Amino acid sequence: MRNPHSDRKLYGCLTRRERWGLSWRGRFALILLMIVVGGTWMRCVHPFLAITHRVNSRILVVEGWTSPYVLRAAAAEFQTGHYAKIFTTGGPIVGTGGYSNDATTYASEGADNLVKMGFPARYVQRVPCRINGRDRTYSSALALREYFRTNGVPANAFNVLTEDAHARRTHLLFQEAFGRQSAVGIISVANPDYDARHWWRYSAGVREILGESIAWVYAAFVFHPPKPEKHH
Repeated sequence: MRNPHSDRKLYGCLTRRERWGLSWRGRFALILLMIVVGGTWMRCVHPFLAITHRVNSRILVVEGWTSPYVLRAAAAEFQTGHYAKIFTTGGPIVGTGGYSNDATTYASEGADNLVKMGFPARYVQRVPCRINGRDRTYSSALALREYFRTNGVPANAFNVLTEDAHARRTHLLFQEAFGRQSAVGIISVANPDYDARHWWRYSAGVREILGESIAWVYAAFVFHPPKPEKHH
């Protein structure tokens, strides 16, 4: 029979206890599980983030900060989708020191770039957001909601067009801002700088997917905005 005092040293200040540890089979199983989970994530994460789900509406919204290829896609979507108006959103342009006027917002920049591409200005409405800093997508959605309310634009359904893997987060935050009474569609435009099926082979793909994965987790599980007010 083991002497209980044999597992104690320094007058009981140190004790020795048995513990469970992974055997070589356990380590192999853990490594195999990590490979399977990692491989599944790599294959599925881009389709998960870069979602497209249109709703029936004549209102198209495009995030003004997006790249020129997204704006060109917005112009094409407007024509094929038979929309009546395109709204550009966005807050102060990064590097301008915060809001000074509507001309220095992504909403205005996106609208101006659309017109420069040849898109008819009469179909474009810029909706600038004056809030700078964190939660910019959500703040832009709130600015759009307020514009719709004050100008009598029916917001029961509209589509938002955005850049690639940003789509799921955009959809989540716009839906949060407008509430369940509005059907928010989402359109993702593929990034031409990398092959979405093998995004991990490209530095642009790695930056975008990792960044958007972290940002979506924050938006879905950490970010808790106040419930949007209902206007009658």
